[in-house]
Amino acid sequence: MVKVVIVGAGGRMGKALIQAVVAKEDTVLYGAVDLPENPNLGKDAGELAGCETQNVALTDNLLNALEGADVLIDFTFHAAVPNNIKIAAEKHCAVVIGTTGLTPEETEVVRKESFKIPVVWAPNMSVGVNLLFALTKKVAEILGPDYDAEIVEMHHRHKQDAPSGTAMRIAESLAEGRKRQLADVACYGRQGITGERPKGEIGIHTLRGGDVIGDHTVIFAGDSERFELTHKASDRGVFANGAVFAASWITDKKPRIYDMQDILGLS
Repeated sequence: MVKVVIVGAGGRMGKALIQAVVAKEDTVLYGAVDLPENPNLGKDAGELAGCETQNVALTDNLLNALEGADVLIDFTFHAAVPNNIKIAAEKHCAVVIGTTGLTPEETEVVRKESFKIPVVWAPNMSVGVNLLFALTKKVAEILGPDYDAEIVEMHHRHKQDAPSGTAMRIAESLAEGRKRQLADVACYGRQGITGERPKGEIGIHTLRGGDVIGDHTVIFAGDSERFELTHKASDRGVFANGAVFAASWITDKKPRIYDMQDILGLS
């Protein structure tokens, strides 16, 4: 059995992860960690997530929770990731990261620690979304810059970063398909007198509102026709299931950074 610790276990995504760990036959909830101010500290994490009792108390001590664990799953806040992965590396524990919005400095910490432990780091753990990454790259290769490319993403009102990490990965896949650097062709929204749309530009647009789990659409607009790829998530369970699948997969891998494309054989 793969012993899984979840950090951020008291949040919506954390509870979905607990449910996924409990449901999977080869994983067991080994630890559940959240912030010190969580009023539910000390209570059974399984019960808090709507599952049967797991005999795992919600704690704020990650170091203790990782003692003897196999994998840490982190869906927290970008600023918390560096410290979490450093503690995991100290305990020789693999890490699955679904957190997005990391700064360059935070990203460098993840890369440095990946020389010590295996890390799965993906902006989206959904199987469907990872297929969208692969399809976007392929379509971009085929259609080229003659088709104007636009990406539109929408998430719930509480999401902290914009554009979403998934939208950025889609944009990177699109740029890769066209053999361009995203920084050279990206346009983040438009306002005012912008002039004619430059050929080869990749538009990236963010919508926020309601309780939307995650919608992503890639539009390839040519003369007289438009081709669209869309993925819509209606339940956080799709991300949780993917993350727990990644946790099972990563346990015997060598130290480096992997993503869901590696796990699904889409690399």
